[in-house]
Amino acid sequence: MAKEADNKAGINALSAKAAYNLANVTKTKPQYGALTPKWLTKFLEFKGLETGIFRVNKVVEGETPLDVLCSQTKKSDIIPAGFVEYETEPREYVLNSISTIINVNTAIEDVYSAPYDQVQEQLGLAIESLRERQESQLINNDDYGLLKNVPDSQRIQTINGAPTPDDLDELISKVWKEPSFFLAHPRAIAAFERECTRRGVPPVVVNIAGGTFLTWRGIPIIPTDKLLVDGLKNPTSQSGKTNILLIRTGESKRGVIGLFQAGLKNEHSRGLSVRFRGIDDKGVASYLLSLYCSVAILADDAIAVLEDVEVGEYYDYD
Repeated sequence: MAKEADNKAGINALSAKAAYNLANVTKTKPQYGALTPKWLTKFLEFKGLETGIFRVNKVVEGETPLDVLCSQTKKSDIIPAGFVEYETEPREYVLNSISTIINVNTAIEDVYSAPYDQVQEQLGLAIESLRERQESQLINNDDYGLLKNVPDSQRIQTINGAPTPDDLDELISKVWKEPSFFLAHPRAIAAFERECTRRGVPPVVVNIAGGTFLTWRGIPIIPTDKLLVDGLKNPTSQSGKTNILLIRTGESKRGVIGLFQAGLKNEHSRGLSVRFRGIDDKGVASYLLSLYCSVAILADDAIAVLEDVEVGEYYDYD
């Protein structure tokens, strides 16, 4: 067929179809469109645990104030005495396990592992999937997720629906002690940009950790599709509601910290183990991947949320 086509074109030479059989095709690794940068796990400070349990001990504030003497001239020789009370039943966080099993046909691995190793590619995509689930759990888990554990005093509503500079300023007033970053869905960030453009106050752009981010009042706005819009990562409708978080991270700052199991056997990376389970009678190799994670809010004012953020407000700037 190729020879006939070339003859019809008047070309007396080897056809492209025949030459293709001798050519080396340059190919990519498997491309997984659902993968994201997972910025939350990069910006959040993490703490390794010894036994998978983390207890947050807090002081009972306001019930037993500690009085002190502060004066150039003592009005009394008696220095106030007292003590600082602790909670008797502090909260404990138990690490959550996220696991999957990957099977690889050893015959396929033996024959089709050039230029890319089939086992490593399979494990690599599985690990990325676990990390995606980890970020989602850190935000949305019903037990320890950030959204579920924001104190009522740290929850505010938008002024008019769309996220305005005034709304983000109100968030900052809730987490004013060294705030680290905002966290928002890309649609919410776009909505905030439109509100800034409408007011003539474009946000400053900065480069941090290899990424480019908008900032407000010097605080980076970090994107994640795990802060869902109407319950979806990728909403198709023009309008929708979501939330924006402001977080202070770091144990020394009494902020929000991620938790992981330290010193795992067969540890691949932070909190993740990859264990070879063996080869069955059909020559299928099996690998168990387990990721252990949680997140803790050390102080109530370490986090705040702007709720019911509308992402579908658009304007005519003419």
